[in-house]
Amino acid sequence: MMSVKEYASDVNLTVEQILGLCNKLNITAKSEEDMLDDDAIIMLDNEIPNVTADEASDQEESTVNDAEEDYLEEELLTETTTETNNKQSKKKKGKLTPTKKVNKKNDFMKQRKEMYKHKDKLKSNTATIDENVVLYKEGMTVSELATALNISVGELIKKLMSLGLMMNLNQSIDFETAGIISSDIGKVLKREEATSEVTFEELEIVDDETELEDRPPVITIMGHVDHGKTTLLDTIRKTNVVSGEAGGITQAIGAYQITYQDKHLTFIDTPGHAAFTEMRARGASVTDIVIIIVAADDGVMPQTKEAIDHAKAAGVPIIVAVNKMDKPGANPERVLTEMAEAGIIPESWGGDTMFVNISAKTGMGIDDLLERILLISEVSELKANPNRYASGTVIESKIDKSLGVVSTLLIQNGTLRLGDAIVVGNYAGRVRTLKNDLNESLVSAGPSTPVTVTGLSESPSAGDKFMVFENEKKAKAIANERQLKAKATNNQPTKAVSLDDLFNRINDGAKEINIILKADVKGSEEAVRNSLLKLDVEGVNINIIRSSIGAITPSDIVLAAASDAIIIGFNIRPDNKTADYAKERNVDIRLYNIIYKLVEDMEAAMLGKLDPIFEEKVLGQAEVRKLFKFSKVGTIAGSMVTSGIIRRDAKARIIRDGVVIYDGAINTIAREKDQVKEVKQGIECGITIENFNDIKTGDIIEAYEIVETKR
Repeated sequence: MMSVKEYASDVNLTVEQILGLCNKLNITAKSEEDMLDDDAIIMLDNEIPNVTADEASDQEESTVNDAEEDYLEEELLTETTTETNNKQSKKKKGKLTPTKKVNKKNDFMKQRKEMYKHKDKLKSNTATIDENVVLYKEGMTVSELATALNISVGELIKKLMSLGLMMNLNQSIDFETAGIISSDIGKVLKREEATSEVTFEELEIVDDETELEDRPPVITIMGHVDHGKTTLLDTIRKTNVVSGEAGGITQAIGAYQITYQDKHLTFIDTPGHAAFTEMRARGASVTDIVIIIVAADDGVMPQTKEAIDHAKAAGVPIIVAVNKMDKPGANPERVLTEMAEAGIIPESWGGDTMFVNISAKTGMGIDDLLERILLISEVSELKANPNRYASGTVIESKIDKSLGVVSTLLIQNGTLRLGDAIVVGNYAGRVRTLKNDLNESLVSAGPSTPVTVTGLSESPSAGDKFMVFENEKKAKAIANERQLKAKATNNQPTKAVSLDDLFNRINDGAKEINIILKADVKGSEEAVRNSLLKLDVEGVNINIIRSSIGAITPSDIVLAAASDAIIIGFNIRPDNKTADYAKERNVDIRLYNIIYKLVEDMEAAMLGKLDPIFEEKVLGQAEVRKLFKFSKVGTIAGSMVTSGIIRRDAKARIIRDGVVIYDGAINTIAREKDQVKEVKQGIECGITIENFNDIKTGDIIEAYEIVETKR
């Protein structure tokens, strides 16, 4: 898209002449500021055959605002190149020739004008609807379903009766039941969101095989902090990214593209600090290949195990780069053993994971690593359609004082061009500048290319999806509708799977149930794990994507949300902050202290035969600040109620370092010298626990009750 004024300047005509042509061609444009979409530009180009591309490229360029013009001047005019004499003249003179400035701005502007003048119309991102597909709308009635299936209402009601359902034509029918009926008559039921441009994340687009082309692989580098992730990328890019980072640790996600053996490779560098676990999970969700880097002198560390969990959950090929082989204490065999224990079996041991010994510092083994990436890429046959309007994912975003919102996008399908109307998250904009990771200005970028863009109205969140539309009017309409929808749903994330809806998911075709298991000690973890893996209900498998000891952490919540997993805690408790985060992400946490009860609940959920829920309701928590010991009374825990309320008639558990060490009941609560029934948040008190005196300073006393709730 471009304005009338921009187009007039481009084709060397006056604004009045262009407006006259617009009127003649029934193009809506009344002033020099009105925007011309792709179709309008193509129609006008056909009316001006005497204006050649060469003539257009000689015109003054005034299509960007002052901030963008300054930006282009600064980035394009200051780039230089050094021309050297031939070897013979070098020997004679013994010095290089003077530096010669190269003005790239004219080349870029010429490409830009050529692109705008001859802009091809790309294919819209609309869903491919097969004649056998029936669309399900929320709240669809029996009558509406009969019409969609092209059968009579009577016939549909008979089919419902055969399923044991007595329904009339005006009753709403749920998606699962409608799916059974549709399948019975040879139709496929899909939710309406799968065909709606408003929910373009769910849009099911099927490209013609003849239009698909090879695309570069997207590689995510993961691993423990300071094991050399950014240094590896630094060596591959032959730049100095790491020197600009605080302490040499990545502070933000970067996306970069290199060329190796005439093939493009796109890398995503994820932060190494544990606080950015969610970004690591997001990185795995957009990647084709994961490189897990492990220091040969350090071995497998906690964040290495997290990286393994996220890579496995993403279901992508893994390459293990054993780094720091140049160090005297390097022990690659130890890395192989520890990775095998974590479930990553090397090819040399009969597994399917490639291991490459490297030194990111010296460059040793880097070529071997890149060749392995190319090999996996060729086997995977990665394809995309560059002839579509672009769609993809936000990698990161920031606000620049002069340019406004600057966002890094990863194009996953289609081609992104200057001037494209784009919707990112719930906001619309127009691509005003387009740059690659080397900060070079582009007029277009294809699949698997990371780019930075300006022109968005709001700063998107990392992980937001984006899509380009035919014109700005449509993009704004879709963005407005998305905003209204987000407001109506209170911006809640997609609900993760819960124990209660396992049976429904199995009926919907789920053949694998993801579980994150956390336990208090190794023995308990192994016993619970083995018991769960023995469960086999109607061919449905239990997939334990993470199993470890210790408290439930935000990292567990992130992984559960990303992989539709249930968290099962055995003899442990999440703290208040983690529990609140789980509620925010709609992650189901189930806590147990008896193995057979855990297994019974899981099996019953898979069979759809869960008993009534006896739900635990946490009343409050108190932190033990000081201990008072009396021979007749026992240990009194001088405590501060940090949240909720502590009641004398409540059950109580003692939590130490996130692990439950005792579960019983409250005996007494005292304020000064008086016995009280309850104490509220912010008040100090003395608490004794029934049959338990081994309390320590810093322990958490959690009061709770058991209530029965309806399913």
